Parts: sequence; C-alpha cells; structure tokens
Amino acid sequence: MLAICNTIISKFLPLWIICFALLAYHFPQHFVIFKNWTAPALGFILFNMGLTLSRESLRRVILQPKLALLGVLGKWTITLGVSILLAFLFFPENPELLAGVILAGSVPSGTSANLYTFMAGGTLALSIMMSSVDTLIGPFLTPVIMKSAVGSVVPVDFWGVFLQMVYVVLIPIMLGLLIQIKWEAKLTHVKKIIPLLSSAALLIIDAAVVSGAQAMLKQYVHLLPLLFVCVFLQVTVPMLLGYGYSAALGAPEPDRRSIVYEMGICNTALAALLAIHHISPIAAVPAVANMITNTSVGALIAILWQPAADRLGRNKQKWRSAKPGS
Repeated sequence: MLAICNTIISKFLPLWIICFALLAYHFPQHFVIFKNWTAPALGFILFNMGLTLSRESLRRVILQPKLALLGVLGKWTITLGVSILLAFLFFPENPELLAGVILAGSVPSGTSANLYTFMAGGTLALSIMMSSVDTLIGPFLTPVIMKSAVGSVVPVDFWGVFLQMVYVVLIPIMLGLLIQIKWEAKLTHVKKIIPLLSSAALLIIDAAVVSGAQAMLKQYVHLLPLLFVCVFLQVTVPMLLGYGYSAALGAPEPDRRSIVYEMGICNTALAALLAIHHISPIAAVPAVANMITNTSVGALIAILWQPAADRLGRNKQKWRSAKPGS
C-alpha cells in the first residue's frame, strides 16, 4: 500500500502540482486553511532532508567548499543574466512585468531545490551549502541588481531573510540530522515514507501560494499565456546551462544535479512578497507563475533522473562494500 501511494504521489508529482494549482485558483476559499502553512511545510521538508542527509557528503562539502561557491557564482551570473534578457525580450513595453521577471531571478535559491536534489539523487549537502550562501548574500545583491537593472529600489530586510533561513532551513535540517545520528537504526521504515511526506508538503505550499494570489492572477489572466512561456524559459534555460557549467567544472554527476536546481529554482515566494510591497501587485505575478513552473519542471526532471539516481546509489554501495576492511 505504501509503495502504491509513493508511486501515485511521487511519480506523478508534476501532474499533482498543476492540478492543485488549478484547484487553488478556481476554488481559493477551500484552501484558506493552508494560508499560514507555507513556512511550516518548508521546514518540514527540510527536517525530512536532515533525516536522510549523508554525513560523508556533508563533511566533503564543508571541507571543500569551492564547488558550492562556484555554483552560487553561476546562479548570480547565468540565472540573473537569462532573467534580464528574457524580461526585456518579452515585456519591453510593460515595466512592471519586466521588473517582476527580473526580481524572480534575482532572489536566493528556493527551498524546493533541496527537495528536488534529494529526489533526483543529487548531493543534498552541496545543495544546502549553496542555499545557505545564497541566502546570506541575497539581501545585499537583490537591491543592487534591481536598482541597476530597472531603477526600482527593492530593499531586502537582511535580518528578516537571515532569520527565515535559520527557522525554516537550518534548524529543521540540524534537528533531522541530530535525530539521524542518534537513532539511525530506527529510521529505516521512516525513510521509506519521506518522499511521500515531502511531496505532500510541497503540494500544500503550492495550494497556499496560488490560492493566496488568486485575485491577482485573475486580474491579469490575459497576460498569463505569454508570461508562462517567459518563466518556463527562465527556469529551464538556467537549468540546461547549469548542467553544462558544472560539467565544465568537472563536477561528478550528483553535484551537477545539485547545481542544476540551484540555478533553476529561486525563492519566488520572497520575490512575490518584495514585488507587492516595493513595486506593484502586477510585478508579483511573474513570481507566482515562476513558482508553479519551477515546482512542476523541477519535479518532472527529478522523476526522470530517479532511475539513474537509483543506479548511482547501488554503485556507491557496491564501491563501499568492495573497500578493504569494509
């Protein structure tokens, strides 16, 4: 039964994300209960990641942070460059949407990047390290980028974003890691349902964000087809370039997958909040459209990568078993 549920939810996650987004758009009143669940659901996802985080990979990333820093550099150059190019290509006559597209690409990476890295067999420790660095430098870079690109002053509360990172990301991950270290032998059955639980939490986030932005999306529904084409490219092009970029750096396959999600998935919930408060409601529409797109595309890629991820895991286990003294 558990295997069937895992298959239905995890294997068809992109379809579920789109369905939940459509339901939340057409029947927002039924999803009001999820209004304040976004942060707890994100924290729950990261807690689950902590339960499965490889201590070996965490140690490697901490002792050799070069790839993490290069991944962050790629995100703030390649992803940002693509976002600026697409914004001016698609919306040169609409400064608010133009600013919104650029803002969606000039915020730190999104937490779902960590989940999809885990699902795709990527290096979770590397993903978390890049997210941490991203969140620390984002509050300084985002205002400068927005001022330089579109002349909009978008102040970012450094301590607010930093504390959000601590509460939603670092504390849940550390708690999960501590539980794993202390009771690892007892977590065998729990780990089997982690993908299912994390996917359910992601669907809650999806429904919460779309239902909360329903009125705004409905107001600009005539712009949504063109906007979704734009944000689809905003998500997928950096992913493709990220894979090539990490391959050129000589990164192993699991690390490449981490960098793909680092560069393709941004914190669009933060972008929407900043747009509403500092630019205009319409400028938040690209962020919401990006959220729906990056969660769907991210899940689809993770599912396509899962068979290869299973092989990577088996080969790694065989290699460990073949080591002298193992």
